[in-house]
This record gives sequence, structure tokens and C-alpha cells, in this order.
Amino acid sequence: MQDQVRSIAVSSASFRRSGRRVERVAYVVGAVLLSSGLIHLVILAVSGGSWYGPLSLRKPTTFGLSFGLTLITIAWVASLLRLSERLRTVLLGLFTLACTVETSLVTLQAWRGVPSHFNLDTTFDGLVARTLAAGGMMLVVIIVALTFASFRANPAVPISMRLAIRIGFISLVGGVLVGALMIAKGMRLVFAGNPQAAYATGGSLKAIHAVALHGILVLPGLAWLLSFTDWSERSRARTILIVAAGYAALALAVA
Repeated sequence: MQDQVRSIAVSSASFRRSGRRVERVAYVVGAVLLSSGLIHLVILAVSGGSWYGPLSLRKPTTFGLSFGLTLITIAWVASLLRLSERLRTVLLGLFTLACTVETSLVTLQAWRGVPSHFNLDTTFDGLVARTLAAGGMMLVVIIVALTFASFRANPAVPISMRLAIRIGFISLVGGVLVGALMIAKGMRLVFAGNPQAAYATGGSLKAIHAVALHGILVLPGLAWLLSFTDWSERSRARTILIVAAGYAALALAVA
């Protein structure tokens, strides 16, 4: 058991040291976003602020934590996909930029004391809201491209990991599409002259949005941990399929 823990620690460290430059940048930026989320969580807890509402520091907390984890995970998972170096650099670079912009703008608006999404009250607020929507669309396009890449044959990666990555990406695609649906629903209400309804109902799908987003973290993470066991590859693949079915059931229950 001690040897396995040591192997896991060494393997974790190797991701940061031996990755491509674009991957190392993504790891650093992801760590910064995670730190931002944790700092806002502490501020929220100490200040006794509300967890609810469009002005809550909950938003920079959840965006920092979620985008930080997702960025780090995507950088790692993409390193296992068959991609040309140029395409990998472009996709990961744009993904890192989009994650940073989304989290930064949400954080900025929270500290300004105004809603980040569905807010067209001023020219600047409208620019922020539209930039967030555009960033979300960019994330969808990149994730779909990576999802297609995950289905390319890659014998160098164990089947259990390939299954985990493919199912994880399908889950992630579902998560970002739900996010896009929430934004579209909220903006439709804003343009109809009912911004309060947008704030009240625009995030009604955020629970399933959160669960679906992190399938790409849970399943490949499990496959990686299983690689340190003495199980056969067939047993590892079967375990991934069982856990994936359970995760899908959880997502359906939340939905």
C-alpha cells in the first residue's frame, strides 16, 4: 500500500514537470483559479454573506473551484488524446483563456455588487454579459472538438482510460450544453423585459449542470487510480462502466 501511495505521488508530480508548455501553463492557471475560489469561500464564510442570489460571493467561489478543476483535468486528459501539437496548443490555449476570462469577469462583477449574467443595465455590464456568453460558446466548441478527438483510436492508452475519457467527455458536453441552455433562457427573459425572472429562474438547472461537468474529472481520475492496482485491464474497464452507469443514474436523479 505504501509503495502504491508513493507511485501515485510520483506520477502526479510528473504531470506538472514533464508536460508540454501549454499544459504546464494550464496547470498553473488552473491552480490560480482554484485558489481564487477557495479564497472567496473563506471570505464568504467569515463575512457571513448569503450563499444565494446573483450578488453573492458564491459565484466567484463556484466559478473559481469549478473552472480551476476543469482546466487542470482537461489539460491532463488532452495529453492522452491523439492530436497534432499545433491543434493541441490552440485548443488548450483557447480553453485556458476562456476559463480565465469567465472566472475573472464573474469575480469582477461580484465585487462591483452587480449581477454578472443577464445584466444589461449599463454598456459595461452588457459587454460583460455578452463576453461571458461568447466565452461559454467557445468552451462548447472546444469541448466538442476534444470529445471527437477522444474517439480516435489510440492503442497507447489502456482501454479503461479510453472508456473513462470518452464517457467523461460525453458527460462534459451535456454539462456545457445545459449551461448554454440556462444562459439562453435567461437572456430571452432579459430581452423580453423581465430581468428579475431571469435572475430567479435562469440557474434552475445548475445542479445537473454541476454534476455533468465533473464527469470528466471523476471517471478518468478513477481510471488513473485503478492503474496502480494489480487488477486486469478487463476488470478495470468493467469497473469504469459500472461507475459510469452509476454516475449517469445520479445525473438523471438530480435532473
